[in-house]
Amino acid sequence: MRTHYIGELSPGMDGQEVVLAGWVHEVRDIGKIKFIQLRDRTGIAQVTAKKGEASDDVMKAMSLVKESVVKVRGRMKAEKQAKKGFEIVPLEVVDLNPISTLVPFEVTGKVPAEIDVRLDNRCIDLRRLESTAVFKIQHEVLRSFREKMLELGFEEIRPPCITGAATEGGTEVFKFDYFEKHAYLVQSPQLYKQLAVIGGMDKVFMTVPVFRAEKHNTTTHLNEVLQMDAEMGFADHEDAMGALGETALHVLSGVKKNCGEALKTLKSDVSVPKEVPRYTYSECVERLKKAGEKMEWGHDFTKEQDKKLSELIPEELYMITEWPTKVRAFYSHPIEGAPEKCNAYDLMYRGLEIASGAQRIHKPEMLVGALRSRGLNPDEFEFYVKPFKFGAPPHAGWSIGLERLTMKLAGMENIREACLFPRDRHRLTP
Repeated sequence: MRTHYIGELSPGMDGQEVVLAGWVHEVRDIGKIKFIQLRDRTGIAQVTAKKGEASDDVMKAMSLVKESVVKVRGRMKAEKQAKKGFEIVPLEVVDLNPISTLVPFEVTGKVPAEIDVRLDNRCIDLRRLESTAVFKIQHEVLRSFREKMLELGFEEIRPPCITGAATEGGTEVFKFDYFEKHAYLVQSPQLYKQLAVIGGMDKVFMTVPVFRAEKHNTTTHLNEVLQMDAEMGFADHEDAMGALGETALHVLSGVKKNCGEALKTLKSDVSVPKEVPRYTYSECVERLKKAGEKMEWGHDFTKEQDKKLSELIPEELYMITEWPTKVRAFYSHPIEGAPEKCNAYDLMYRGLEIASGAQRIHKPEMLVGALRSRGLNPDEFEFYVKPFKFGAPPHAGWSIGLERLTMKLAGMENIREACLFPRDRHRLTP
């Protein structure tokens, strides 16, 4: 239904006939001249009809309601006063589906709308230039993540979202009837990516939804998110951190290179460092203490302390390593000679944890010991421990949160802005 997207047009096409399709972003009628701002996913172009030059049918058709979905056939005209250096002189304007109900809020943003109103009408909210920009960035994050994984020799897999056991042993899972059995939505693809490595696939990656039945109301959590996971066999935490750092830098580079207009729309910016520095958990604790924070070694950082650390550490992107064993998942491999610490790590970006990972315990007897040390019954985790008895190589991996990373790149304050159709404890529709 179109010959071009708006983003493909230029003043050098003066006189050429084009067919465009999209939505009416703005309308203006000053009597003898009518203007339409036509919007598609690549940009906005001005359509100008003048009485005496345009036909009566075209002048009548230009009297449209904002957000009408239209097709415009017209002639390109170079125009220095126009924002893009050209305008479209319409030869035909077709209202493809006349609006039959009131659009619930102003898409141009001239009249601000509450986030809940926008999310209740997400299909309209996605027409906002800011929303379009957010998901252009998210697209690039996914594209560049996959590109780097393939470059590093990882194979893509698709693990299931339904499991017969809570994969990380937590209680905050979504349980449901699965024919004659009970089943759960996965909290993490952890078990499955480890099974793939144990099975000989060696280096795997995936983009998968995960589900947490946590009754939180924060701006950084959802109950369904997309994880970008990687796992590598015959590897330790150093190997995995190296791959994570390379991937993070590649993603930032992709966004900076390919999302300039989107970043400009969102008034955000992305800088790409040469490397990802590492700070130990103990170093971070000392920095917080010196800054007056009440912090004891062995506790996880609060959201406020994460933010404070971002002020105390000069880099936007950095890793925190050598975490206390007791605050990490039971399968995190303890440091040899210092079992109170483990080979776990977090990737921080602009004050928020966007990725987490660890070297895994690969020996079954160590796994059983780790479970018992936490007061857990190893018999209840036999589904997890058993595969390691067949001979599991040393391995490590990590997971990046897509929505969290998108939120920070886009300069947003609420993770719901970075999820196409967010699911939290109150929102099941649309």
